[in-house]
Amino acid sequence: MSSSFLSFILKIFDIPYKIEDKIFEIKVNSDESLLQIISYFPLDEFERKTLSSALNQPDFSEFHSIFMDNITDDEWHRTKNQIKKRFQNELFDIDPKL
Repeated sequence: MSSSFLSFILKIFDIPYKIEDKIFEIKVNSDESLLQIISYFPLDEFERKTLSSALNQPDFSEFHSIFMDNITDDEWHRTKNQIKKRFQNELFDIDPKL
């Protein structure tokens, strides 16, 4: 899913930027129902409830994360650009110096 499509989905449902920024991907079924939300790090209970409520799926529970470590919001804000860039580079094996 492209990042612009992800942003489009999150904006339609008025997801707070603080949570939107932490989401890597939203997977949907062929019928466009929500399948899975993947964040960089595990979302806390409040963030999961906010997403479930905003997406109008209060029983949704398919939250997953790329990394298993729990980090604070301060750690996330301090390192998010590096984390996102490094993950994208490793995922796609991209070297920006080439």
